Amino acid sequence: MRIRESAEDYLETILILSKRNDCVRSIDIVRELSFSKPSVSVAMKNLRENGYIEMEDNGHITLTEKGRAVADKIYERHVFLSDWLVRLGVDPKTAVEDACRMEHVISAESFSALKKHVAESGE
Repeated sequence: MRIRESAEDYLETILILSKRNDCVRSIDIVRELSFSKPSVSVAMKNLRENGYIEMEDNGHITLTEKGRAVADKIYERHVFLSDWLVRLGVDPKTAVEDACRMEHVISAESFSALKKHVAESGE
């Protein structure tokens, strides 16, 4: 079963926030994504029920192994695609926005081929 794009975005956000802060709470996600508290609450419930995150009694959110795998994959794509687009001359803001959309739809095969091409060509 394929995970939805919105869930991938939440998992990636939790990963990014966990790199910045000792702990991640729902309110941190609300602020980072500018989403409503109820929307984030529903998303966290769904991610928890599907085994992507764990929530402690104090509200701290951590990625499970399954959630971390998805978050790492999306984050790698995001960073690679953003950097590559900037190196091609795309405005950094546009590159980040485009990478956000591309990271969800590019196949593993195409992403792997693109990474290989960039590594071999030194782009």
